[in-house]
Amino acid sequence: MSLKDKVLFITGASRGIGLAIALRAAKDGGCIAVAAKTDTPHPRLPGTIHTAAEEIRRAGGKALPLVCDIRNEEAIKAAIQKTVDTFGGIDIVVNNASAISLTDTQDTPIKKFNLMFEINSRGTWLVTKHAIPHLIESGRKNRNPHILNLSPPLLLKEDWFKNHVAYSMAKYNMSLCVLGWAAEFRDKGIAANALWPLTVIETSAIKMLDSTKQIDSSFGSNSRTPEIMADAAHVILTKNSKEFSGNFVIDEVILRENGQTKFDHYSTKPGANDMTFDLFVDDKIINKMRALWGSKL
Repeated sequence: MSLKDKVLFITGASRGIGLAIALRAAKDGGCIAVAAKTDTPHPRLPGTIHTAAEEIRRAGGKALPLVCDIRNEEAIKAAIQKTVDTFGGIDIVVNNASAISLTDTQDTPIKKFNLMFEINSRGTWLVTKHAIPHLIESGRKNRNPHILNLSPPLLLKEDWFKNHVAYSMAKYNMSLCVLGWAAEFRDKGIAANALWPLTVIETSAIKMLDSTKQIDSSFGSNSRTPEIMADAAHVILTKNSKEFSGNFVIDEVILRENGQTKFDHYSTKPGANDMTFDLFVDDKIINKMRALWGSKL
């Protein structure tokens, strides 16, 4: 299956993983609504909705840049309506927008706590809520509707909470949405899945965490590019929505399950075989991947 002519509403698509997913869909000839806050250049972060739209068009897709703060319900409703008016509907929602602060309880200001919950938890739920009527219509037309959240597997282990309780709660709420939506919309033919990276992905967010000393400087030293997440997302979004739902997917795992064997081209340090694993990844998966890697990715 292909994403040709499919309409994707992607939050936080002006840079990073969101943009990479958009560009992968554009290669198929998809139509992408770039829903993000950055209308003018940010002093510390690259890319705007307009530069993202230009890249998408160059890659072969159609693009609709939309200024949309997903903390604002009216902005969400307007962005979704503009997408429907422009492209005729919505087939896929990718909830990528996220805020992160890897700080412990005492060092997490209430402003940062609220930001993470307003974007990660409330924003994800709110975007999907207003997109559902259009996803239902997509299902009626057999256009394979999907919801994809960029959120972790639901592993209730102390290690994934102890140093950043607020962030973990906010991200797990996104995953809880997947758990619920898979059941809620199953009879509508709408898939709901989560995608998470095996290794650290080099993004502007990781670089900012490094600059603010929230992570050790070695945390993202052997990381991967966002393209691995984009390729994994493409695999998920081209699966039959009536058959593949309620899954918490790890990028390299699903790519291997679908026949891919080479991963070195995703590495920010080609040839490295000591990648930095991301948060929220089960030890069993890490050990399995290490065994598969051998001496080479």
